[in-house]
Parts: sequence; C-alpha cells; structure tokens
Amino acid sequence: MSIFTDHPESVGETYGEHFLVASSFGGRMIVAGIACMLHGVFPFLFVTTGSKTVRHLHDSMITHRTRKLAAPELIDQGAYI
Repeated sequence: MSIFTDHPESVGETYGEHFLVASSFGGRMIVAGIACMLHGVFPFLFVTTGSKTVRHLHDSMITHRTRKLAAPELIDQGAYI
C-alpha cells in the first residue's frame, strides 16, 4: 500500500488530504483549459484566465507551501525542504 501513501507523506499530507488537494488543482486546470480553448476561438473572451490560473496554482503549490518533507531521498523527485 506504500505506493498510495509514499508521495502524500512526502508532502506532509494523508492520502485523503492529498486526494482533495490534487482534485482541487486538477479541477481548476480543467476549467482554465476550457477557458483557454474558448479564448482560442473567441480571442476577446478569457484574455487573462489561463495565466492567472497558472500563477495562482504555482503560488499555492510552490511559493506558499508550508509543509515540510519527511524523506530527504525525495528531494531529487521535486520534494521541498
């Protein structure tokens, strides 16, 4: 079962917490992706939606992350210290 818990533990989350966070991020990316596709057809719509979403997700996931990682060997896999 460690394949389900290793990564969530490496970012300081339980499996359930990680599922909710990842699902929230995925949902935002899907909505922003649809907005970008519509922007391609109608350039006057959703002019800044994609870039704002990317910045917000980056800030939430990387810049303002407060959790610490437990396993030093995961640093090379994108983990934070």
